[in-house]
Amino acid sequence: MTLDNQLLEHLLSYLTERRKELFTEVSSKRTKHFTVVTEDVYQLHNTSAVMRSCDVFGIQDLHVIEEKLGKKIDREIAMGAQKWVNIHRHPSTNECIDILKKEGYQIIATSPHNNSTELSEFDITKKSAFFFGKEKEGLSNTVLNNADGFLKIPMYGFTESLNISVSAAIILQSVVSRLKDSDIDWKLTEKEKKELIFHWTKMTIKSADQIIDRFYKSSTS
Repeated sequence: MTLDNQLLEHLLSYLTERRKELFTEVSSKRTKHFTVVTEDVYQLHNTSAVMRSCDVFGIQDLHVIEEKLGKKIDREIAMGAQKWVNIHRHPSTNECIDILKKEGYQIIATSPHNNSTELSEFDITKKSAFFFGKEKEGLSNTVLNNADGFLKIPMYGFTESLNISVSAAIILQSVVSRLKDSDIDWKLTEKEKKELIFHWTKMTIKSADQIIDRFYKSSTS
């Protein structure tokens, strides 16, 4: 057993059996096949609510573009979801798009216009990054011009748009449900699951850094 595996086993010993089982169960349902991006969302509670939806529907990565509006995630509204979801912050839209494309994601702009694909017809087989824009203005031209596809939620009333957090929840519920009923290899690798459980365990234990320091000192002494 490597030293890192020994460290994980040591940290897990501080958890209850129920918590360890929960970490194993939840990590087995996490995916990076889909990811979510919010672009300069100025109503902070909306980004926090999107983060909660990512956690609920098993999306492990949330990308937050803060090109114009640098704000901290609202911890109270996020209700602890910042512990369980990986937050990636980006100073510009271009940087975020470049990183995601290099990771193999197609850029999907959520928009009711641009001949968008209806949610029920969206192709779930490709790794996809769903971009959500500002509450009033929507997504920037940078996203729209670089998008590989456009996605819309069918609406039947007078209103043409939904709140960003509601839109994210509807889209994620649909695509994740279809993903898990498919034959697509959507799960995390064993290495990714182990890294995730390590992160969650560290976030859960009080004075985790001191415990880790003591572990390494005793291992090298």
